[in-house]
Amino acid sequence: MSKYFVSAIGTDSGKTVVSAIISQALGADYWKPIQCGFPRDLDTVRMLVQDPRSTFHEEQYLLKTPASPHAAAKIDGVEVAVDHFKLPSTDNNLVIEGAGGLLVPLNDDENIVDLIIKFDAELVLVSDLYLGSINHTLLSVEALQKRNLKVKGIIFNGEENKESESIILKRSGYNCLLNIAREDKVNPNMVGRYARKLKEKWEI
Repeated sequence: MSKYFVSAIGTDSGKTVVSAIISQALGADYWKPIQCGFPRDLDTVRMLVQDPRSTFHEEQYLLKTPASPHAAAKIDGVEVAVDHFKLPSTDNNLVIEGAGGLLVPLNDDENIVDLIIKFDAELVLVSDLYLGSINHTLLSVEALQKRNLKVKGIIFNGEENKESESIILKRSGYNCLLNIAREDKVNPNMVGRYARKLKEKWEI
């Protein structure tokens, strides 16, 4: 079983759609360990992925407030700690979707990136292309490299920007796995189309 953790340079960067694309491409299971607020990303991915090999595992923490996990947990009166998390039981490849970016706090001392370390997962970093995304992406890269984490590559999300993509790839040394354009409709057909493109680059 291979484990792939999908994180991003910030919130609303496209982690859920990317998680669906990877799950579809690999016929992998999907799991979001901690969900803060509704609608649930689990429901979105379940709707988008059409591969019968995929199983969609329930969240370990389903918190009511759309906020950072540490804040949402306090509101719900729940204690969240890295040691409490347990991988779902499966023999299949597993796509794990994070919450927000790498340094989003789970509690006063631990962050999302600590889950990647605990799960010994290979990271896929989603970089949403906007003004300022070079800085945000390279700060995320610095955090990953400081911890010597395994990185599968970067997926760029948004209108193509060759200059931004080029400098990010050069400075990081990571591979570009996929470019996702701004899409009018996010549906199973769109996910399947990108999943086929991703498979072409996944093992390179």
